[in-house]
Amino acid sequence: MNSLNSILLEGNLTRDPQTRETTKGSKVCNFSVASNRYTKGDDGYDKETSYFDVEAWAKLAESCESALKKGRGVRVVGRLKQDRWVDTDGKTKSKVKIVAEHVEFRPDYKGDQKEAGAETAEPAEVSF
Repeated sequence: MNSLNSILLEGNLTRDPQTRETTKGSKVCNFSVASNRYTKGDDGYDKETSYFDVEAWAKLAESCESALKKGRGVRVVGRLKQDRWVDTDGKTKSKVKIVAEHVEFRPDYKGDQKEAGAETAEPAEVSF
């Protein structure tokens, strides 16, 4: 039986996505998302920013590659995955990332509206 492993993340891309192809021909798109959290402090609101690495595969990777760019808002639904490896010094390393199962592209108010000539833009959703 699988344990529950699900995450919902909303934020903005910190850099343009990078896409590569595996040796078996599958596309993989990697991007980073910054997510802000505001808490009320003594002197107003405090901002805490967290950064998350996201990985999308196959058709979802192609959609992310074509639609996303630095600064664009996204909502990602996926699962956490921990990669483990041994470095050249023999030390065990690990990194946790999000494997995307659904990505919603938030409107790019500066770019999408100008290109589409619309006053409002609806978010695009992609799941695979």
